[in-house]
Amino acid sequence: MTSGAIRELVSGGKQRMGVLEAIRTRRSIGKVAAKRPPREAIEEIIEAATWAPNHRLTEPWRFFVLAGDARREFGEVMAARRREEGDAEAAAKTAAKPLRAPVVIAVAVEPVVGPKVVEIEEVTAGAAAVQNMLLAAHALGLGAIWRTGAPTYDPAVKAFFGLGPSAHLLGFVYLGYPDTIVPQRARRPVAEVTRWLGWTEVGNGGDEAVVTPIRATDV
Repeated sequence: MTSGAIRELVSGGKQRMGVLEAIRTRRSIGKVAAKRPPREAIEEIIEAATWAPNHRLTEPWRFFVLAGDARREFGEVMAARRREEGDAEAAAKTAAKPLRAPVVIAVAVEPVVGPKVVEIEEVTAGAAAVQNMLLAAHALGLGAIWRTGAPTYDPAVKAFFGLGPSAHLLGFVYLGYPDTIVPQRARRPVAEVTRWLGWTEVGNGGDEAVVTPIRATDV
């Protein structure tokens, strides 16, 4: 199925938005309907994740799609620690969390070990992959939210996904059809968070800088 067909299937034929519009209008959607999006849409969202920037092209990301009863199993694993602590109420709430969306995608990074591979860069590549997922979901007309918390760092939760000690679980993307009013948000003006260093205006064409070509080995 083509991207256009998936978009039509998910959002009723609305025109796909541009990337800048998607960035500006995307919001975290915590309340979604019970109806499950089509598998083709989930696959497109994950494929978008795999196009994230990644130094050394190690592709360290791993994705685990949870739906149906798998969400309940996942919830029980997350709640186990609470039960061990004797907090039955907190355990019940934790176990129910994955049921808040029809699809939950756990995102992890398995860092590649190599002489030129920096582990933090593997993690940041995974975070970029998650951002791609959120933007792709929004562009397809779906609601998504990236959740983390204590289960992200629980060895038992990592083991549930077959992840080893060196892996990093980056969190869980909850996906579904939006079932709430999209919240309005504001951001600080760019001028407050940006410093321009060495930037000069030259005529009407902007700064004419000297550029060093990038070699293929630098990518």
